[in-house]
Amino acid sequence: MAKRWERRPEGSTWGDWGEDDELGRINLITSEKVLEGVREVQAGKSFCLSLPLDFPGGSSLNQRRYPPIIRPTEDLAYKPDTFYNVVAKDSIAPEYIDVWSDDMVTLWTQYSTQWDALVHQGALFDADGDGADEPLYYNGFKPHVDIIGPKEDAKGDGSGSVAFARHLGLEHMAAHGVQGRAVLIDVAYHLNNTEEWTAVPMRTLREIMAADQVEVRPGDMVIIHTGFTQKILDWDKNPDASRIQAMYPYLDGEDPEVLQWITDSQLSALIADNYAVEGWPAPNPEPHTLIPVHNLCLFKLGIPLGEMWYTQELATWLRANGRSSFLLTAPPLRLPGTAGGPLNPIATV
Repeated sequence: MAKRWERRPEGSTWGDWGEDDELGRINLITSEKVLEGVREVQAGKSFCLSLPLDFPGGSSLNQRRYPPIIRPTEDLAYKPDTFYNVVAKDSIAPEYIDVWSDDMVTLWTQYSTQWDALVHQGALFDADGDGADEPLYYNGFKPHVDIIGPKEDAKGDGSGSVAFARHLGLEHMAAHGVQGRAVLIDVAYHLNNTEEWTAVPMRTLREIMAADQVEVRPGDMVIIHTGFTQKILDWDKNPDASRIQAMYPYLDGEDPEVLQWITDSQLSALIADNYAVEGWPAPNPEPHTLIPVHNLCLFKLGIPLGEMWYTQELATWLRANGRSSFLLTAPPLRLPGTAGGPLNPIATV
C-alpha cells in the first residue's frame, strides 16, 4: 500500500505503530497492561458503567440521534414485524409447545454510553506538502477513499449500507481487546457536585489528582467523573432541554496544559460521564477546531473517547475505599465500519 502522507501533524502519533495503524494509543494496552489491571482487583466487585441505552430520552441532547427502536422480525412467511409472542401450536404446527419472540433494533450508535472511533473526527491538513489542506482522518486515511459515504451500497456487499468506514472503525478495538488498568478522576467530588457548566483547567485537574493520589501510568484508560449521567438517570428519559447541553464540569480544551497532559501522560483512552468530555471554545474568526480535545485525541494521537458512561456508583465506592484505580473491561461491539458504538463497560475493583 502506498504511503498516505509525507508530513504528519505536529505532535501526532501517525506512523508510530506502522503506516497502516488503525488502533492508535490502544496499542499501549499490552499484555502487561492487562496484567496491571488484573492486579488492581482486590474486592471482586464489578460495576456496570453503561446507562440503559434508551437514555437520555428524546433528542434534545443531539437532534441527529434518537432512542433505539425495537421491532419484531418477519415471520416464516416473510410478513414483517410479526415474529413476537408467537405460539408455535397455533402458528406453526399443533405438536409444538414453544412460544417465541425475535426482534431487531434500529440503533443510533452514539445516542447513549459510547465509544468514539478514530474515524469519528478528522481535520483539514496538508499531508503531502503541496501547500493545500485536504480532509483527512487519523494516520492519513481519506474520506471517500477509505471512509465511504453517503453512497448507495457503501459497504459493497448489497446489505443496503449507505456509509462504511473501511478503515478506523471500532471493530479494530474490539478485535484487539480493551481491558486493562484504569483510573477515575473524581471532579464531581472536588467541585462540590456542581451542576454548573464548568471548565476544568489543568491546574484544577492536577490538584484533584494530587488530593486523591491518582497515578496515571502509560497505557492507562482515564475516566473523568462529573455527575452528568446521574442527572440523566434522575430525569428518567425526560431531560430538561434547556439544560442538558450545558451542564456539569468538562475538560477545558482551550487550556494548552490540558492538551499537553493528554499527550505526555501516554493514556490509551479518555473517558467521561458527560456529553463530549469537553465543552465548546469561544468564537474565533481564525481557522480552528470546534472541539480541541477531539481534534487532539481522534485526529492526532489516535486516542478513542468514551462519552456518557455511568460512573456514579463506581466513584462512590472508590472514594469510600480510598481507591482510584481498577480493572476496566470495555470492548466495543465488533461491528465493522462504524464511527462510534455502544458498549457495556465493566469496572472490577
